[in-house]
Formats: sequence, structure tokens, C-alpha cells
Amino acid sequence: MDKLESYVNRYNEINDELMSANLDRKDYERLAKEQSKLSEYVELHNKRLALNKAIEEAKEVLKTEQDAELRAIFDEELQSKRIELEALEKEIEIALIDKDEDDEKNVILEIRSGAGGDEASLFAGELLRMYQKFCEAHRFKLSVVNLSETGVGGVKEVICTIHGKGVYSKFKFESGVHRVQRVPETESGGRVHTSTVTVAVLPENEDVDVVIDEKDLRIDVCRSSGAGGQSVNTTDSAVRIVHLPTGMVVACQDERSQIQNREKAMRILKSKLYDYYKAQADAEYAEKRKCQVGTGDRSERIRTYNFPQSRVTDHRINLTLYNLPQVMEGDLDEIIDNLTKTAIEEQLHNNAK
Repeated sequence: MDKLESYVNRYNEINDELMSANLDRKDYERLAKEQSKLSEYVELHNKRLALNKAIEEAKEVLKTEQDAELRAIFDEELQSKRIELEALEKEIEIALIDKDEDDEKNVILEIRSGAGGDEASLFAGELLRMYQKFCEAHRFKLSVVNLSETGVGGVKEVICTIHGKGVYSKFKFESGVHRVQRVPETESGGRVHTSTVTVAVLPENEDVDVVIDEKDLRIDVCRSSGAGGQSVNTTDSAVRIVHLPTGMVVACQDERSQIQNREKAMRILKSKLYDYYKAQADAEYAEKRKCQVGTGDRSERIRTYNFPQSRVTDHRINLTLYNLPQVMEGDLDEIIDNLTKTAIEEQLHNNAK
């Protein structure tokens, strides 16, 4: 409650600052943005005050009221308000959990086929479609930045950007190895094969403090590839950037202009380098930091999609659902909600220690 009070006090301080005539536009916008974030806590604080007041009023009436029927009514009211207060304080506790600073950021999504040859590449394409459907349902904008396809119509590698409110909070648990179990179309004996696809999710950091020396970059331009017609550029607009010290490679061909492709590729490279250096700096604290629902490590097997049994299992929280067709159509909400809930419960547990 002290933390909640401090947020309310800060909200009121900002109110006073916003009334100042000396604020320039930049400071005004900064303060207004901070106040907007704090408004949630003010609302919870006011609800708590109102419930406490109602409880005290009911108690006072019960002290003096002699009529049995009225006493029963106020006693029922008192019990009801106590239950509401208990639920509200749980809500406040969850709201006061330190937010992941990346939750509201846009996302860079990478999908790569792993073990399993053609079958892995086909499933990588299906995962891309699954995420596209999920984005459509949540009004997120998914753009394919670079796509490398296989001869059988699968996906070897695809890099996308996803924009929208709270995108990273929805996608952050998707990093890791996704395993598929099914009978491939090419399997004459009807045997179930197991293949894997690797998914990596990074918050898009456009203004990160990453210094990139031009001497450390090799930039190649080429003609964009595509299925033909309007999707193929007649100029060298596709851009491929190699960061020589780390060997990191980023390619972009979704824009018609070479300048636009270069700018987008550089934004993605900055985000990837930020994640790379941050992971190195955090390595010694990883065991303390990591959440039980997963480390976000792309080598960790997180989920199995079993087609013969129409089953999907998330191994981090031992959740098994028998609605695989719906999941492959982008219905991921139940899985994501359970992962988020588990992460919150673990943080509450850790905070209580």
C-alpha cells in the first residue's frame, strides 16, 4: 500500500507541474505520458478508499442498529464489501508487480526450420501463418521483412516485424523450439515423424544506445526476389547487412526503396545487437532472473504440436489442449493467458519470500 500511495502522490505532483506556465511542449508531453501510466493506480486507490469507507459505515450501523431485519441487511452488505476488498487488494498486488519494460514494444519475430528437413520447413510456414492469423485477430500489423523459401513450398527462414499495442507482452513466451509430430505427406508407411522449428522473439528497440561503426558493416544490395509480377523489383532495392564482429546478418526486401530497406534492416540489426549485448551482460544473473515458464532461450523445447491426437502441449506449464486445428488457425489466447498467469504467480511468490 505504501507503493500505491507513492504512485498516487506522484500523480498529484504531476497535476501541479502540468499547471505550470513554464513547461515547454516536450516536457508537457513527457509528464502527460507519465501521468497516464499512473492513472490506473489512482483508480485502484480510489476504489479501495470507497470500499473501506463502505465497510466502516456498515460497521458503525451494526453497532447501534437494533432492528433485526436491518441488521441482517447491513451485515450482508458488510460481508459483500469485505469480499470485494479482498479481490481488489489481489488486483492491486498484481498491478504493482514491476512491469516488463519491453511489454509495450513492437516485436521482431524470427522463424527458422530445424531438424526434420522438408517437413520442418513446411511446419515453419504453418507457424508463420498461425502467427499471421493471431495478429489479424488482435489487430496487430505483421510485415514480412525477409523470407527464404524451400523448393517444396516451405520456409527455411523468415523475419517479420509486428506492430501494435502490447505486442511483446503477447509474443514474449513464444521464443524456443516448437516440435511437430505428424505423418508427412511423403511418408508411405504412415509413420509419425518428429521435426522442429525455432522461434525467436525480440522487442524492437528503435532508439537503443548501440554504437555501430560503419567499418564493422558489410552492406550488399541486390534485386528483390518474389513470385513474379509486381512482387519482383526491377532495381537493386533489397539490402543485406553483415555485422562483422558478431557475424550477425540482417536482410530486408519488403520495401520498394533501397533506402527504406536499409533503414529497416539497421533498426532490426540494432535490436538484435542490443539483445545480444544485454544477454551477455545479464548472463551472471540469469539464474536469479529467469522465470519458470521459460528462459526465452531459443534452444529450449517449449511446445509440441501432435497432429494425430489433435493435441498441443506447452511443456513449461504442463498445459495440454486438444484443439490443435484451432491453435493452428491462430487461437493462441488460452495458451498465452496461462503462461502470463503463471509468470505473475511466480513473481508474486518470489516477492513474498
